[in-house]
Order: sequence, then structure tokens, then C-alpha cells
Amino acid sequence: MRSHLASPLLLLATLALAACSTPLYRPSGGSTPSQPGTSTPEQPGSAGPEPTPPVVPTPVPSPTPPPRSHRLSPATNALVTQARTATSNGDFDAAAATLERALRIEPDNPLVWIEMGQMRLASGDAAQAENMGRRALALAAGAPREQASAWQLIGFALRARGRNIEAQEALQRAGALVAP
Repeated sequence: MRSHLASPLLLLATLALAACSTPLYRPSGGSTPSQPGTSTPEQPGSAGPEPTPPVVPTPVPSPTPPPRSHRLSPATNALVTQARTATSNGDFDAAAATLERALRIEPDNPLVWIEMGQMRLASGDAAQAENMGRRALALAAGAPREQASAWQLIGFALRARGRNIEAQEALQRAGALVAP
């Protein structure tokens, strides 16, 4: 008797589950019924409300970061001051040694490289001064004031080497960076 009862109950449960999974209404055209809370397209000729266009968010421009600015640490600043004094006294070896110490403290600071380049230019080594200016320029990305100083150093070094056209171009680049 038990097997006769189990079959009809199992059949009823299967039919109930099957009824839940298949839609009762399928509109023509093969589309599925709309979700609750959404509107269905109106039939031609009906006077229903106009569908509202989707809201497209307006892209917000990303803020431009402020220009970077480099500073010397107190220790490096003291060494640069000593090097300037040595340079003005014509003691280029002492100035170079002092600036090399400053570079060991702040190797990625373009201001130290510019100081080293200015000292090399004052000592008559324009080729090294240009190299120092180019190194400073590479380190001064995003810092227009430091870039202008580096271009100015490069321009003076090129002029000292007799490369006047290139020097003028470098000095123009320096001027363009500091112009408002």
C-alpha cells in the first residue's frame, strides 16, 4: 500500500515544482515578461507615457595635480651653502667633494644636481655641467621651476661650448616654463 501512495505524492510534488519554474505567460515575439516595477513597451497607437531615456552620468574630469616642488633637507642645504662658498673662492675640488656628499644624502633631488652643474660650469667643465643639467631635468618631472633651472643650466653649458643655436633653444624652454 505504501508504494501506491508514494507515486501520486511524488507526481504531485514534481508537477508543483515544474509549475513554479515555467512562466505562465509568454508574450509574442519571444520576449520574457517584464520585471515588477518596470514598464512594458506600449502598443502602437496607445496613449501611454513616453519612456524616459536612461540617465548617463557625466564624466567628472580628474583634478590636475599641483606642480611638484623640491626642497633641500637641512643637512643638504648646509652642504650646498658650503659648496657655493668654495666655488666663489675658486676651490672647485672642495666644492665638488661637498656636493658629492650632498648627492649621497639626496641623490634624486634635482636641486643638488643643478648645484653640481653650476659648480662644474664655473670650473670650466661645460660638458659635465650639461650632463648634470640633463640629469636634473630627468629628475624634475612635474616640477616646472626645477625644470626651468635645469634647462637654463643646459643652455649656459651649451653656450660655453659654442653651441649657440642649441643654447638658445634650451634657454627658450626655460623661459616658457616660468612664463605665466
